[in-house]
Amino acid sequence: MTTTQEPLQDQLVADFYDYEALLPDDERKLLLKTRALMRDEVKPLVNENWGKDQFPTELIGLFRESGLAGLPYEGYGEHRPGVSNLLSGTMAMEMARTDASVSTFFGVHNGLAMYSVYSGGDQEQRDRWLPAMAAMDKIGAFAMTEPLGGSDVAGGMRTTAKREGDTWVLNGAKKWIGNATFADYVVVWARDLDDNHVKGFVVEKGTPGFDPVKIEGKIAFRIVENAEITLTDVRVPEANRLQNIDSFRDVAEILRATRAGVAWQALGVMVGAYELALDYARERKQFGRPIGGFQLVQDLLVKSLGNITASWGMMTQLARLQDAGIFRDEHSSLAKAFVTSRMREVVAWSREIFGGNGILLEHDIARFFADAEAIYSFEGTREMNTLIVGKSITGQSAFV
Repeated sequence: MTTTQEPLQDQLVADFYDYEALLPDDERKLLLKTRALMRDEVKPLVNENWGKDQFPTELIGLFRESGLAGLPYEGYGEHRPGVSNLLSGTMAMEMARTDASVSTFFGVHNGLAMYSVYSGGDQEQRDRWLPAMAAMDKIGAFAMTEPLGGSDVAGGMRTTAKREGDTWVLNGAKKWIGNATFADYVVVWARDLDDNHVKGFVVEKGTPGFDPVKIEGKIAFRIVENAEITLTDVRVPEANRLQNIDSFRDVAEILRATRAGVAWQALGVMVGAYELALDYARERKQFGRPIGGFQLVQDLLVKSLGNITASWGMMTQLARLQDAGIFRDEHSSLAKAFVTSRMREVVAWSREIFGGNGILLEHDIARFFADAEAIYSFEGTREMNTLIVGKSITGQSAFV
């Protein structure tokens, strides 16, 4: 694959160093398709549904028609098989540039759920579930976090699984599970009572004892339907246990990839917030001139652009490490900790440029500001990811 040197069509003003030019032509076309979908079809739905704290079901149809799901999974997507991690990441960035909730909906389905099946399932399970998921005829969710377990879930998972012949019985609870209120397949992680190892199970919609309830009152990710799930004697056949998952060590491979996806999402939030602030600074007048001509406003914009450019460079190299097969936990942890911290700065500076208008949903920036807090916290807090990197560079574990 070769990359042209022609100017990029529809290039982002935030792409100051032309990172998109690193994508080959066929992948760039898919990125531009994603950009058009988000701009023309998704963006008009966002603020109304964010304000109502509801998921617009028409999104499923829009993504189904786009054929953008399943691209990373060779043999299961509609387009060229096995696209690069750079394209997958840039697509996640592009979606979050419009709305982090919509990016999360897609990422949970296309990333967490599908990748769990792709990497953790055997060939029969991949063939059984992935085609319908790639077509978005079936929607996936990923249930790991628990009401009493977040950062310590690896060793403290309370949801249990007990084998009875060819059936597993699941009991426990999960919390913050995106897509779970309407998902057809929910990948539930539970601790095997016999060997104390974590295993994965695909629980299908309507299974008795599986009760997802929408979490109300969120101030972020209001379009995402997060659920608290109660599992009461949920019976799952052995055929629905992910056959290539034998311990949490296997699960960590999935989390390593999805943590990188969240860092890409954080980059998208930065880009979207910066673009909003830049447009506002060009149009908003005070003292008879656009505020973009004031030194203090330019300082905030330039610092924001610096954060974006540095983070984009980090994420580009991270994708190359993934494609080269030399991607490690500490790589994704550094990206998640660093990029989400820079994101927090950019959305705060961007909202500051809006002044009082920055708290109004109609200007979009308030949504970015609120959603950034959720991204900063999930998929491993900054503190937990810092300790993962700290252990790698010092050889000393600082975990409790």
